[in-house]
Amino acid sequence: MFNVCMRILNHVGEAEDVLQEAFLDAFNNLHSFRNQSTFGAWLKQIVVNRAINHLRSRKSRSGLQWVDLDSQRLGEDDGLDVADTEPFDEDGIQLEVDRVRQTMQGLPEGYRVVLSLYLFEGYDHEEIGAVLGISETTSRTQYMRAKKRLLELLK
Repeated sequence: MFNVCMRILNHVGEAEDVLQEAFLDAFNNLHSFRNQSTFGAWLKQIVVNRAINHLRSRKSRSGLQWVDLDSQRLGEDDGLDVADTEPFDEDGIQLEVDRVRQTMQGLPEGYRVVLSLYLFEGYDHEEIGAVLGISETTSRTQYMRAKKRLLELLK
């Protein structure tokens, strides 16, 4: 759950505070847990919502705004998925994962949040738009630009 907060907030102290608040929310609302999903999924939703609310309050304090890119139409990713022909290197993979994680921390906030929600938390663009108060098109655009920027930074 801490990693979820970190991917969204990108700040250790804020992530710790938000996580503590999320656990308090979960504890205080335990009676509302209906077993419609796993407890972990229910708790994760509380954590994500708390982190996003904190991000919104941070933005309102600093005056930052999401860029609305609705007027721009961009195509879907045309890249082909090709299977690797080289043998699996677990140590090398871990180094790459660490490198990607560190590089993601340097992305602009809007890119990082959309990328994290889509790739790591399993949200679709409609859900991301609803949670962040942006359009589905903006979410898709932010995701595609984040992915492009991440690949550029990794080169």
